[in-house]
Amino acid sequence: MHVVPGLKVLYFGTPVVLISSLNEDGTANLMPMSSVWWLGQSCMLGLGDNAQTTANLLRDGECVLNLPSSAMVDAVDRIALTTGKPAVPDYKVKQGYRYEPDKFSVGQLTEQASDLVRAPRVAECPVQLECRVVSTRPFGGPASHATAFEVEVLRAHVEEELVIPGTHYVDPLRWDPLIMKFCEFFGGGDNVHPSRLAEGWNMPHQLRTAAV
Repeated sequence: MHVVPGLKVLYFGTPVVLISSLNEDGTANLMPMSSVWWLGQSCMLGLGDNAQTTANLLRDGECVLNLPSSAMVDAVDRIALTTGKPAVPDYKVKQGYRYEPDKFSVGQLTEQASDLVRAPRVAECPVQLECRVVSTRPFGGPASHATAFEVEVLRAHVEEELVIPGTHYVDPLRWDPLIMKFCEFFGGGDNVHPSRLAEGWNMPHQLRTAAV
């Protein structure tokens, strides 16, 4: 029997992406997000208008989509409640967000130069997609609070061990992406790490975390 619970969150399960972009002063910003999907060589991103990444993409039109494996969940969670904007909105403060100008250091991650865009890649991520913004539009209804970005993937970098030998395809048995499902972290079908984001959003979950 179906019920109509009036769901507040519709994150049924999408890959976590670390978006790297450049701030106005040329320093790197890094933002974890999961409102993303791909088709062909194009990708759609949904970003809140208060995010520093949104401002960076609107200004520079470039980014790198870094896809972490489930084994990288610690690094992602360390920067989950950080923002690159010095002025943190009150609602984010209440959720536990803080201003952090150097998210690479907080996440214990390494900047790696890109080939075609100025934003750096995350060296530890098995998949890195250099992108440019193609179009933008307001998203989220009459009182829009988010922006939908269409980006074109200019170059994909993939760990060699993930590529099926002699092909242009990723081996789905070797690639274990970090998935966000209702604000919780999953990999290989298991909950892999407690989520600061779920805590900040007061999600009513009671999960038993599997060892990564």
